[in-house]
Amino acid sequence: MALARRDISPGSIDGVAGRQTRQALRAFQRKMHLPVTGVLDDATRQRLRLDRPACAPYTVTPQDLARLQPLSRTWLGKSRQTALDYETILELVSEKGQANPGLVRRLNPAIDWNHVLPGTVLTLPDAGDPQQPVASAAFIRIRLNERVLEAFDTGGNLLAHFPCSIARRVAKRPIGELHVAVIVKNPSYTFDPAIFPESAEGRRLGRKLVLPPGPNNPVGAVWIGLDKPGYGIHGTPNPEAVGRTESHGCFRLANWNAEHLLKLVWIGLPVYVQH
Repeated sequence: MALARRDISPGSIDGVAGRQTRQALRAFQRKMHLPVTGVLDDATRQRLRLDRPACAPYTVTPQDLARLQPLSRTWLGKSRQTALDYETILELVSEKGQANPGLVRRLNPAIDWNHVLPGTVLTLPDAGDPQQPVASAAFIRIRLNERVLEAFDTGGNLLAHFPCSIARRVAKRPIGELHVAVIVKNPSYTFDPAIFPESAEGRRLGRKLVLPPGPNNPVGAVWIGLDKPGYGIHGTPNPEAVGRTESHGCFRLANWNAEHLLKLVWIGLPVYVQH
């Protein structure tokens, strides 16, 4: 929690100190000029203190429940929806808490998630709103082997650290200097069967489809297009899988991290992709 509040994301918060937590600790230690161990040692603990409790109450609103809608399991069905919004209240509040749904269930053992009413009070991780950046990023660096994306200021100081997913095929992983070309909040998504040759439905359709915006859109809540055609940094409907599964070519972030990155980027921003 203390890491997330400092714009150094350990990924979807699940209460387990795994690989992404160790990467976030190393990023924090580098930022604070501490020995880089990836371990919550005494020196790191002294600098990484919570300024308020790790969890906070959240009251479910009528507006939260009004957003929920079933998500079609087909590309054609998705293209016909009014939005690709959250399916369940558990999914919605988990993203609000930047948390794995399993952790949210453990924090709220008495809740019947099939019958949550307006006014229900839940306990959620309090990752808080990321600190407001004092300036835009000067550049982004993506390290493929570590599956992390980091933003830096003009002095080379770390502004933000996020886990990211990379392309499944090595040949689809660009190396070198790219630049931000397009910035879109709540994008629609064009499904192109040519990009999904494994999709039997796509082969049957034989045509492109436009899917509406929403957190369950294939590119999530944000699209940051790069100057290499077809490549971008974007959100995802599956934040728990970020950094663990692979994409068709783009760089995936959890929606909440993509939304924070949106505040830092600008057209022409250099993006350095390295092994």
